[in-house]
Amino acid sequence: MKRRTFLTASAALATLPALPAFAQAQANPLTLAWTGPYGGVPPFDKVKVADFAPALTEAMAQERAEVDAICANKAPPSFDNTLAALERSGAMGERVGVIYGIWSGTLSTPEVRDVDKAMAPKLAAHNDAILQNPALFARIAAVYEARAGLTPEQQRLAWLYWTRFVRAGAKLSAPDKARVAQINQQLAGLFTQFSQNLLADETDYVLYLRTESELSGLPEDVRAAAAAAAEARGHKGEFAILNTRSSIDPFLTYSSRRDLREKVWRTFYSRGDNGDAHDNNAIIKQILKLRAERAKILGYPTHAHWRVEPAMAKTPEAAMDLMMRVWPFAIARVRQEVSQMQAIADTEKRGVKIAPWDYRYYAEKVRAELYALDMNAVKPYLQLDKLREGMHWAAGQLYGFSFTPVTDVPVAHPDITVWEVKAADGAHVGLWYFDPYARAGKRSGAWMNAYRSQSTFDGAVTTIVSNNANFVKGAPGEPVLVSWDDAKTMFHEFGHALHGLNSKVAYPSLSGTAVARDYVEFPSQLNEHWLSTPQVLNRFALHYQTGKPIPAELVEKINKAHTFRTGFDVTEYLSSALIDMKLHLAGDADIDPDAFERDELKKLGMPEELPMRHRTPQFQHVFASDGYSAGYYSYLWSEVLDHDAFEAFEEAGGPYDKAMAKRLHDTIMSVGNTVDPADQYRAFRGRDPDVKAYLRDKGFPTG
Repeated sequence: MKRRTFLTASAALATLPALPAFAQAQANPLTLAWTGPYGGVPPFDKVKVADFAPALTEAMAQERAEVDAICANKAPPSFDNTLAALERSGAMGERVGVIYGIWSGTLSTPEVRDVDKAMAPKLAAHNDAILQNPALFARIAAVYEARAGLTPEQQRLAWLYWTRFVRAGAKLSAPDKARVAQINQQLAGLFTQFSQNLLADETDYVLYLRTESELSGLPEDVRAAAAAAAEARGHKGEFAILNTRSSIDPFLTYSSRRDLREKVWRTFYSRGDNGDAHDNNAIIKQILKLRAERAKILGYPTHAHWRVEPAMAKTPEAAMDLMMRVWPFAIARVRQEVSQMQAIADTEKRGVKIAPWDYRYYAEKVRAELYALDMNAVKPYLQLDKLREGMHWAAGQLYGFSFTPVTDVPVAHPDITVWEVKAADGAHVGLWYFDPYARAGKRSGAWMNAYRSQSTFDGAVTTIVSNNANFVKGAPGEPVLVSWDDAKTMFHEFGHALHGLNSKVAYPSLSGTAVARDYVEFPSQLNEHWLSTPQVLNRFALHYQTGKPIPAELVEKINKAHTFRTGFDVTEYLSSALIDMKLHLAGDADIDPDAFERDELKKLGMPEELPMRHRTPQFQHVFASDGYSAGYYSYLWSEVLDHDAFEAFEEAGGPYDKAMAKRLHDTIMSVGNTVDPADQYRAFRGRDPDVKAYLRDKGFPTG
């Protein structure tokens, strides 16, 4: 199933053999080719949880049959009968996996979680059976060895298949292959358990407020969102602070009740670390041991070396070098920020010593004092729907896209809306699904998914992408107001979607965002820059009551305060990235996650006034899959690229320079993984990236 291995995209659905009419009538609806407009759409209106396990089982059986047919081909291995055939395989699994993933991640129920537990090891075993198939690898290797006669994109695909099979253990002995497969199955179960424990802690802990004193300091929009969240949970007339980042961040920023800030902070940062049935520490220990063992079997010193090898960084040492170059500047800035906050706290004569639950609250007081800027005064201009319009408009200016709402496709939840995306010439590009609101059973955070990847090798297949967030839905008819940071996150995740929508490649496994982990965040982080352009702010940052654009003097204050709280932001993130890498460089050492986190942060000189952004027991990027394991540094690596790249626009005609936008499209946004990421960047910038642009943006020394 392509999304659960390196096979990240399916080919044209029309290549599947048609089922007889009677068979179709009896078929599991999740396994059928997608029908309807736009080249077919996911049948979200036909989903039953009871269908998931049989659909996944049937899809695995079909993919095994497709792979067996490739291996049984008597003709000598060729690109067409091996690699192109693999690109066509697994289409049913791709379709089922997309819908299953949506329910698992955004509509989870006890029944869905039961399916997750049962199927995760089976899916891992299925993937390993393909990746470790000796007959299949022999054919792939034969094509790879003879790749000189292929097109550049075909050569890249041959390299991708060969590399991923080797890295998955294709060259191992039979006993070692079996052990790697066993490890992968064990990890799949542990990843699922980790995620479900975290979801339980996020769902089960809710702080209900009832009195005006408990609401002290909270602005009206935060109160309205909390009231709506409480009513949705059967507590009408009360106010709910959920145990998710989108709910706790504004509470920690504005609540003047220090006791409640501490309570909310401790609850949020103890997720997965409460010594109860949902505690993740024992799971983490098992995951680390299994990863270390697998890396050794595969011939790598540590899991970190295995994971970073195919990335731009190539080695964990290179990633650590970058992080440690930035780290001293970040913690030095934190000391300055804490000093400023403590000075204000001292004037209040309440005996407050800045603690982690005070940082956001007193930082806002410092911002008001130094820059005469109250970020709560910015929020009325940041309406969720208007920001979405602004994202679409900027994408039109840069890439020629237009977005039109459509209602002729089914959705997984009534809160989800869909847009058709067209090119400047009116050609259909794809669909964009938007799922912005928090709800029970939806994992926290914000992310992008590709429901279908673009390709052309078997006929034009257009992409379907989605953006997902966890904003707290307001009262009916009231606009949802978001923070400046949340607005940046919207543009960030939309940048991933744009990477997929711009894709123009032949083969789906090379399409869209199927690139190195420390490069995939580059286009998304680059897209954040367009939020703060005057063209977007003047058109779409409109006051929710008056409709007037955000005042120029307020924008000027935002720009002047650009480097404010960078100590907190960089340290909060970078501490998580450093602990991630250190955990995975420790090999098979016996690790107590809580003690390791505490001890290593002390060695790093971590300021006690703030925590890691993701403490180890809740670090879903790293322990809910292999995804960002030994790879959380990727955001910093990509941010170096994005600031350097945006300076190219500034050196040209500005953020909307047409020639520079075309160059970005032609060298990066459209090429997927058909070109090595380092070569992509050199083609765009004319040189390797320079870290100084990042340091300048943060206000750190560049010498």
